[in-house]
Amino acid sequence: MSAEFSSLFSAKTRYPALDDRITKTLNKKSELLITLKYPEVPFHNNESELGARAQVRRRDVSLHTMAEDGTKANDTFLTIVETAKKSGVSAYAYIHDRVSKHFRMPSLAEIIRAKGVSGIDYDAG
Repeated sequence: MSAEFSSLFSAKTRYPALDDRITKTLNKKSELLITLKYPEVPFHNNESELGARAQVRRRDVSLHTMAEDGTKANDTFLTIVETAKKSGVSAYAYIHDRVSKHFRMPSLAEIIRAKGVSGIDYDAG
């Protein structure tokens, strides 16, 4: 893969801007191929941006809340939904469990701790 990368990004064209971009990519070869040496390294490191995307989209659609309490409620709800999604839990089932006060499901904190320790996957279907 490394040799193919070098071959591909050593090409020369008749377009200076493209040649410049190809050279810049070749100069970043070690960073771009790091995952070959360390497969546990993620392809990108923008998890925080991905997590915030839902809140930003919601804010753009609803054009903000009218009061600080509304903003806090929105943020709390979206945090629960995103955390449930990342934990493999149905957000609807989780919120229904809490609002109905059945408490049959473990808390999201317990689920996160259990997954971190043992890789347990809760099915909240």
